[in-house]
Amino acid sequence: MISFLARSIVQKLVTLFFVSIVSFAVVHMAPGEPSQVDPMNPKFTPEVVERFRKAFHLDEPLHVQYLLFYGDLLRGKTVSWKDNQPVLAKIWERFLNSLPLFLVGSLLTWTISFPLGVQAAVKRGSLLDKTTTFTAYFFISIPGFFFAYLLIVGVVEVLRVPVVGMETFGLSQAPLTHRVMDRIWHLVIPSILGATVGVAELSRYVRSQMLEVESQDYIRTARAKGLPQDMVHYKHALRNALLPFVTMFGLMIPGLIGGSVIIESIFS
Repeated sequence: MISFLARSIVQKLVTLFFVSIVSFAVVHMAPGEPSQVDPMNPKFTPEVVERFRKAFHLDEPLHVQYLLFYGDLLRGKTVSWKDNQPVLAKIWERFLNSLPLFLVGSLLTWTISFPLGVQAAVKRGSLLDKTTTFTAYFFISIPGFFFAYLLIVGVVEVLRVPVVGMETFGLSQAPLTHRVMDRIWHLVIPSILGATVGVAELSRYVRSQMLEVESQDYIRTARAKGLPQDMVHYKHALRNALLPFVTMFGLMIPGLIGGSVIIESIFS
């Protein structure tokens, strides 16, 4: 067991090493260079650019730049090339805004998609199944940014829900309860948008898994024994259909996080 873990760790470290080399090389293979981060800025004179190159070791050979960059990364001392601010501080600041959106979007995705998928499978071929199938494929097909702007226009015109920013301007001195409710109110539309595609995709996956399990021999045996349909569906079939969703959740996390970034840029 220990030898297996050791080999696995070594393999992961080797893979991570080569990924770091490729990532570093891709940045430097792009047109231009990091010192030209703002070429239209009149303050970026040749002297300033040269100081910039020396400050970020861009005048060193690539292998030296690689070692210095990842050395700073491991020590948590990396700074942004654009504004010279600590990268960890910039990430943490944005993470605090992204986390509520990600959590609420994930909660909505999982609490809505499972009942929809299960009911669509149990009532296969019914109006509910056809409606959820059409709606799911519609939301999967429509571009997210286009749907976002439709939501913004509709919500602002009809419901008067605030959609810009994370809080209402001028409420910084309001009581805590008012600020919390205002933050939740601002999360409503972005969270719905973030959960829409997730619900559409996951509900299809739940339906597919349920139908696959329902076709197994032990489910047919349970029906042949005369067990109630609800017990067959929700005790025997659903329990086994849920097993792959731990893996599915891990695969969906990058998409939810990436979607949160896009949603934030639209509603900022």
